[in-house]
Amino acid sequence: MEWGLAMAELSAAIDHLATEEVSEIPRMQLAEQLLELHWQMARLQAQIARRTGVRLP
Repeated sequence: MEWGLAMAELSAAIDHLATEEVSEIPRMQLAEQLLELHWQMARLQAQIARRTGVRLP
């Protein structure tokens, strides 16, 4: 996937999350969402770390 498209999709997903009314999400579903969000955040942090460790010529 092209970098620009991937970043646009990531940005759109975050924008979508920002529009949700979290106080209306049932507790069990909210707990599941929190676990998934933490998992995805860890994956994103791993990709940031990969790119941070690259040495440029």
